[in-house]
Amino acid sequence: MAQVTTKDLTTLPVGRLGLIPLDSCQKLGQKVNNWLVQWRNERTHPQMESFAFEGYRRDSYIVSAKIPRFGSGEAKCVIGESVRGDDIYLMVDVCNYSMTYRMGPYTNLMSPDDHFQDLKRAIGAIGGKARRVNVIMPYLYESRQSKRVGRESLDCATSLQELINMGVENIITFDAHDARIQNATPLHGFETVQPSYQFIKALLNHEDGLYIDNEHFMIISPDEGSMGRAIYLANILGVDMGMYYKRLDYSTIEKGRHPIAAYEFLGPKLTGKDMILVDDMISSGDTVLEIASLLKERGAGRIFICATFGLFTDGLEKFDKAHKEGVFDKLLTTNLVYQTPQLLEKDYYINCDMSKYIALIIDTLNHDLSVSHLLNPVDRIKRCVSNYMSRYK
Repeated sequence: MAQVTTKDLTTLPVGRLGLIPLDSCQKLGQKVNNWLVQWRNERTHPQMESFAFEGYRRDSYIVSAKIPRFGSGEAKCVIGESVRGDDIYLMVDVCNYSMTYRMGPYTNLMSPDDHFQDLKRAIGAIGGKARRVNVIMPYLYESRQSKRVGRESLDCATSLQELINMGVENIITFDAHDARIQNATPLHGFETVQPSYQFIKALLNHEDGLYIDNEHFMIISPDEGSMGRAIYLANILGVDMGMYYKRLDYSTIEKGRHPIAAYEFLGPKLTGKDMILVDDMISSGDTVLEIASLLKERGAGRIFICATFGLFTDGLEKFDKAHKEGVFDKLLTTNLVYQTPQLLEKDYYINCDMSKYIALIIDTLNHDLSVSHLLNPVDRIKRCVSNYMSRYK
């Protein structure tokens, strides 16, 4: 990915840049900060010493913010320095289940609700003093509850409107479960970013002997919901796409939903082809492993599972077993959500680092420039594939 250069300094910064990664997002936030420090210290501009660029070059853009708790479990946010006039970027990982807090004699694991509440505390501590408040929430809070079916709550829309009412100007998320949720905030910035380039780059850096053409490669969607992702990748790479859909048994209800009677495949012949099985998230992993197994039964070659968010709610044992049995070859997820040490140690796992991409988005937005070229990385993907394929000519 190309670095930002001095040509991007056609506008002044919106305000002095401030980065507040909450405790749930400290590791990723530090990586983002390192990129920003490196780029801004390398830049030159005739007006760099003017008051308009005050605080532009710093050793760190991270603003001190703590969220202590009382013995009752209640909490508050304390900002350790002035943010008046700053362009603030808050980062939160609502899926970080590794964190705990004390409530009386008990220790509670933090839920997505707790992390979202901490985000609101941080916005409240800023108190309207910042010039602009932006939220980077890689996994969109309550994104799986984005549309109403029957008498249900619209939790994702409600939470977005709550943030907007607190003064948030822009919300940046990744691979939203349903991008139409941005209709809940029509007059404010909302971007859902796809990590397609990072998946392709990481896969090609770790795997040899792939032939990215229509005769040897394919993109698979595990369900109807991921068709857009699969079609996008297939069109860029110039390969075929296939998909599975769930045939439900509408005669019965189990655990509040109709059970899956079978998975049906739609697409061309896939015998011998390597393929990417792409989805937005892996929760328990049952569906994606079942689809990978069915693909193998149809004669698929190497299978690479790519998911933006690896939650692994049921642990990694089933993935270990499936990989040992040859169901899939590599598993790729991003570092946008919490990753266990056990996951990072797996020989079949490829970690896709998103810190540079987030830093580019922040750097661009801070100069009030368009991020369109960052959100549609067609040229970068094609260049990456072309460089890879040239090694085998």
